Amino acid sequence: MLSIAKLTKTYGDYTALSDFSAEIPKGKICGLLGHNGAGKTTLIRCLTRIIKPNQGTISFDGEAFAEKHLKRIGYLPEERGLYRKMRVEEHLTYLGQLRGLPNQEIKAKLEKWLHRFELEAWKNHEVGSLSKGMQQKVQFIASVLHDPEFLILDEPFSGFDPVNAERLKQEILALNKQGCTILFSTHRMESVEELCDHMILLNQSKKVLEGAIPDIKKRYHLNIFEVKGKGNFVLPEQCELVSKEEKDGLETYRLRLLEDISHNQLLQGLMNGFEVHAFEEKLPSIQDIFLQIITEKDIRG
Repeated sequence: MLSIAKLTKTYGDYTALSDFSAEIPKGKICGLLGHNGAGKTTLIRCLTRIIKPNQGTISFDGEAFAEKHLKRIGYLPEERGLYRKMRVEEHLTYLGQLRGLPNQEIKAKLEKWLHRFELEAWKNHEVGSLSKGMQQKVQFIASVLHDPEFLILDEPFSGFDPVNAERLKQEILALNKQGCTILFSTHRMESVEELCDHMILLNQSKKVLEGAIPDIKKRYHLNIFEVKGKGNFVLPEQCELVSKEEKDGLETYRLRLLEDISHNQLLQGLMNGFEVHAFEEKLPSIQDIFLQIITEKDIRG
């Protein structure tokens, strides 16, 4: 959906984004991760044409990125961007008009979205009188009212309790299922695990990792396996024991594989006198990978 090549943005002597290149696959949910100050906000502002990069190019759906493409983009900023004195329905209608939507279409879409987020009873209330979570719902509706093809979400779960966070998660997945490409900037690693197909990791203004999440997890695997069962457990010579625990009559062992043997060979070695109930490789979480890469980068400087 987006192809970004050698994007750089500086403010005086400070480099906010340095020689950044990435691909955001069409129809996918792409997680954008990084420390505060890593360059995520600068990248998003370049993608929404709020600021211009010093150098580099952006292609949108195969074309040079231009003003006309903004109509196909939705953006939910991390900061509240709502007029507090306007009433909810009035505000959303106004934002829909700015997007060029006919009033009748705005009315129909508002009925749908206000119902989904249980905001019908609040549509005539001033935005400023709403809780943070409700304001975030209004801001999300504003970002999707025009049915964008590409949606940028910057910390979308901010202010939400677990119930409403789950509701928003389902709406994001539904939009993606309908074909919307989504760039999802967040500090919540568990949200990336649950939602994203693809990820980009920034550190100190530079891209340090990009790719499909299953491929990244395989790349950073630690050869840790978990076997659960009962009987006479003998540690295979190709392994070292990481941990052991017992629960409900079963023993669970975590092993680190030290030699390059197949999973089948390892499993066969474990089954010598031990009744295996479960066996799986434990791939690292996104948070594990994030911490590993950032720590390595910080040590290297």
